[in-house]
Amino acid sequence: MYRFLLTPRWWGINVFVLLAIPFCVFMGSWQLSRFEGRVHDSRAATEQAASDQHETARPLDSMLPVDKATSGRRAAASGHYGKQLLVPGRQLDDKNGFYVLTLLRTDSGKALPVVRGWLPGRADAAKAPAPPSGEVTVTGALQASETPGNNGVSAQGGLPAGQTAAISSASLVNLVPDRLYDAWITLDKADSGMKAVPASAPEGTGLDLKAFQNLGYTGEWFVFAGFVVFMWFRLLRREVEAARDTALGLAPEETPQPVTSG
Repeated sequence: MYRFLLTPRWWGINVFVLLAIPFCVFMGSWQLSRFEGRVHDSRAATEQAASDQHETARPLDSMLPVDKATSGRRAAASGHYGKQLLVPGRQLDDKNGFYVLTLLRTDSGKALPVVRGWLPGRADAAKAPAPPSGEVTVTGALQASETPGNNGVSAQGGLPAGQTAAISSASLVNLVPDRLYDAWITLDKADSGMKAVPASAPEGTGLDLKAFQNLGYTGEWFVFAGFVVFMWFRLLRREVEAARDTALGLAPEETPQPVTSG
């Protein structure tokens, strides 16, 4: 009854099933490992952010370039404040507002963007307090340059003079004459009545949409594997029933086609 399994047609079906199921399981396991890796990175970033608040600040140059290991760590830099810009469209405590961003000219000849704090409402240069004069030492969480369009960072163009949508060297290079660090700092304690801006997790470490896409793909691949098994058993059952009917003489007889004369 099962001799049909030795036919070329069923050899092809069986080979396909034997290859498809391990492939689907492998891809599902790989997507699951990607999701678990993002969960681990998210937990590690949260734990690091908590520990970073109590660690001793290290010199800025020793923390560069910014990566997952240094993002959010406390860094210190000295210099003189220079040009000040506003970063509109930033939320804090579920309220709309703007960042006050001031460039710190360091002894290295480069300028470090420093977020001195956050204020509610529309971006208004008159509301932003002037930076301290003279040489200052700033301490805060080190952050990588932002990418417009990611993590809520606006890609808006055509902003008024004195404003920037993203805190990045690529965005600021056309607004200021200074050479810039490819990094920025958000102060531990905001200046002049502003609220301090908390550090954000490194890109790719949070449980964002991409992480849950990995989890969704995991389910899809395992469903595909189950579907292949289901279809194989369905085809097998149909073939067995057809063979049994034929053995019992229950196979439907073919209706002879009428012969038409020319």
